[in-house]
Order: sequence, then C-alpha cells, then structure tokens
Amino acid sequence: MLVDVLRTKLLRAEVTAARLDYEGSLAVDSELMDLVGIIPYERILVGNLANGERFETYAIPAPAGTREVCLNGATAHLGKPGDLLVVMTFARMTREEAHGWKPSTATLGNRNRRIVRLGNPAGSAELIASFET
Repeated sequence: MLVDVLRTKLLRAEVTAARLDYEGSLAVDSELMDLVGIIPYERILVGNLANGERFETYAIPAPAGTREVCLNGATAHLGKPGDLLVVMTFARMTREEAHGWKPSTATLGNRNRRIVRLGNPAGSAELIASFET
C-alpha cells in the first residue's frame, strides 16, 4: 500500500503580487523553493490563510533573492498581495518509508525575508544564512 505524505511546506509565505494576465501557476522565489526542495513545475497545494481558499497549481521559479510569491492567471482571483499562504507538496511512499519520514518545512516572516522556523531543510547552509533569522 502507498500513502501520500507531506514532502515540503512553506508556511506563511506572503503574496507579493497577483497577475491575471498570465497562464497560471504560483511564482515562488527560486531560493524559497530550494530552501524546502520544491521542484520547478511541481504540483502544489496552496491554502490561503486570509480567505480560506485552497487550490492546486504548479510552482514556477521567480528570480532568486526577490522573495516573490505571485499568484498567476486564475489563481490571482484567489488572493491578493499581503495574504499569507501555505504551499505544500506531497510524496507517495510505502507505509514503511512513511514511518520515519520528516518533511522539509519553513515558516516565513517579514515579507518572505525571515525564517521564523525551519525543519529538515533541503537548502544549503549558505542559502539558509541569506535569510534573516
């Protein structure tokens, strides 16, 4: 039997922009993606803490260091700049593999510039040091 478990999570990622005139997706600073291990074009589940919206889309890398989190296309209707998001990815594994699994998580603050809490990071020590702590 296979189970779906949380693989990565960015918590309290602040929306910096919303662009209706784009194909779709959520643009996320590539350093934020690297911090927890989100892969470009990977399917993501997003929860908006401001309005309760939940939606699936895919992550595209925004320029490194911009701390951008931008709702694109139809998803731009589901939030606005300043909203806080939970961005999650999942992995399918056996129950045995899942038993000892720990996801990579980061709780953000200060417009995505600060790491409030970090769990099992995927990013390098150098990358982590580039954020406020």
